[in-house]
Amino acid sequence: MPHTIYKLYKMSQLHFSTMVFEKAKKYAKHQILFFRDELLSTWKGITWSELADRVMATAKALVSVGVEEHDCVGICSQNMPECLMSDFANYANRAVSVPLYATLSPEQIEYCVNDSQMKVLFVGEQVQFDNTLKVLDRMPSLKQVIVYDPKTDLRGCEKACYFTDFFQQGQTEENERIVRERQKAATPDDLAIVMYTSGTTGNPKGAMLLHSALQECMRIHDIRIKMPKSNKSLAFLPLSHIFERGWTYFCMFKNTKVYLNRRPSEITKILPEVKPNMMCNVPRFWEKVAIGVKEKINTFSPFMKGVVTWAIDVGKTYNVDSIRIGKHASPMLWLRYQLADKVVFNKLRKAIGIENGILFPVAGAAMDEQLLKFFRSLGIPMCYGYGLSETTATVCCFPYKRYTFGSIGEVMPDIQVRIGEDNEIQVKGKTVTIGYLNKPEETAAAFTEDGFFRTGDAGRLEGKTLFFTERIKDLFKTSNGKYISPQLIETKLGADKFIEQIAVIGNNRNFVTAIIAPAHEPLKAWATEQGIAFNSIEDLLKNQKVYDMLMERIEEHQKEFASFEKIKRFRLIKKGFTIESGELTSTLKIRRAVILQNYADLINEMYADSEFKRTL
Repeated sequence: MPHTIYKLYKMSQLHFSTMVFEKAKKYAKHQILFFRDELLSTWKGITWSELADRVMATAKALVSVGVEEHDCVGICSQNMPECLMSDFANYANRAVSVPLYATLSPEQIEYCVNDSQMKVLFVGEQVQFDNTLKVLDRMPSLKQVIVYDPKTDLRGCEKACYFTDFFQQGQTEENERIVRERQKAATPDDLAIVMYTSGTTGNPKGAMLLHSALQECMRIHDIRIKMPKSNKSLAFLPLSHIFERGWTYFCMFKNTKVYLNRRPSEITKILPEVKPNMMCNVPRFWEKVAIGVKEKINTFSPFMKGVVTWAIDVGKTYNVDSIRIGKHASPMLWLRYQLADKVVFNKLRKAIGIENGILFPVAGAAMDEQLLKFFRSLGIPMCYGYGLSETTATVCCFPYKRYTFGSIGEVMPDIQVRIGEDNEIQVKGKTVTIGYLNKPEETAAAFTEDGFFRTGDAGRLEGKTLFFTERIKDLFKTSNGKYISPQLIETKLGADKFIEQIAVIGNNRNFVTAIIAPAHEPLKAWATEQGIAFNSIEDLLKNQKVYDMLMERIEEHQKEFASFEKIKRFRLIKKGFTIESGELTSTLKIRRAVILQNYADLINEMYADSEFKRTL
């Protein structure tokens, strides 16, 4: 076995119960995690050595409050260094990490705690603590609630304490001996994570991921991704999302600095501060970036618009039509691209804060092919991929070259993918879940007889390249017998600057309709330009000109769709879909059944008569 392959194999076997400590031995002074000091508005780093000390202190404290091997310990917080300290302290104790979204309602927290029989729950700030407190009496297994933010009011709760105080508990040699013994006993077959999937219907299911899945995830990404040294990645998505969690682990595995973004709403301020080389994100983020870039271009003079149009054309020819397919660019094309990059692209990237970009993984939802081409033309290295909580994230992603637009990438090394009945994408490999916690029937239904996991997504496979077509469970059929993929329509229209959110309706109906939450600020700006008088957003939503403008844009977006796929009517709503209302999952996917119920009157109205109406 060649030395490099042997070294790679040995690295991949690093168990997560000891990874932090092994890294601390080799790279003690290397800063690996960064967090923003909100008082000083500066970024502070934590070295491997400091992280290892805090992980051990947390692990010993967990022992002191009665956490045993294989017990479940929850983490419900924004992205904070304490989340990862708690994570690796759990692994050191052979305990199971249960990441929960910081946006969960009290009832959702209650369900996850009781389903996993959680003993300890770490929470981030006041909101998470208050939501936990509301249902604390209904969670008998929960013995301790530990709060990261010292500004949180504990409201006299006897079961609660601050992380800084908890950190001091149980700091004895005996507790450290217990932790060390548990680390020695840890195996790849230990349960590492229960990852609750935010299902679009019913209660979430806890996908069980073994340590072997985490190890395999590190190994196959190490093969696929060339991770240069001295890079930094911005953790923008919540660590409770398997995509960000897996990527952050991989960055740590490769000694890449991780900057933890605590406030997603502050991303436009954070990006220019950090200037990350890498950042995971979902398509919706990049859709909004594209809208911003195009609006900026629209403010340019006719001459500069011409320059930008020329530059984008050059960028497409160079990055998409040449470099992507491994074609050698001519010297003249190379020179033209260097000029386009200096005059246009670098300035656009700098305005966003991604001028140092090396790799931007994107997944979590369907992404418009033209949008990917647009960003690649600008020299923004987006890597589109596909995965699920049940597959420890990545099933496939774009390779560095010869990737196919319209696909979701090439299948990862040593992952088996096949197309089953109803064109379902089915997956098998070491990264796949062993099943759902306490749900034997759902587990049995999720696997084929020969052990392939049923993703519930339809697609096609061409060699190693995978294509996503639709979400099988989301597919609906009109009363005329035509099958519609609402996600396809929503992805196309969701890129419009005037549409913040859209839910397509049409199952068992004779034509397709939609509920739309418009983007308020662009709509107000347009109305002002058009000389439309208004005192509030409600005035605009009632305005016939607004409706006609949106209908015209919708028809333009739909011109490539079949007639039966096109939205014929829509209604505008003032307030968008929210997690709190149950209309969105924690990963911001639409819960169509809830929307159908919440907007039943508006939906019925669209099908009740032949006139287009506007309704708040």
